[in-house]
Amino acid sequence: MDINRTPPDPKTQIMDQIRQEAALNNARALITKLNGHCFDKCIPSPGTSLSRKEESCLSSCMEKYMGMWNIVSRVYIAQIQKTTGQTGGEGFEGLGV
Repeated sequence: MDINRTPPDPKTQIMDQIRQEAALNNARALITKLNGHCFDKCIPSPGTSLSRKEESCLSSCMEKYMGMWNIVSRVYIAQIQKTTGQTGGEGFEGLGV
């Protein structure tokens, strides 16, 4: 143990926790929306298993949805940074975007 090392700043610890919680909330929202949107689109009548067509549709839908989610998130964060005058993503690391 390094006795010269200072303990983490409480403010930094709280900000890290907030970032982690925001990332988790973003992931939950993405999964919820993705499930609802892609399931409704790709599986017209649920059964005991998925057909190849349904699997392919789900895979494609999820890839497209996540890609768009990432684009929208980046644009949204850029707009926030522009509005608040931040640069370089300060305060947004770990948000999952």
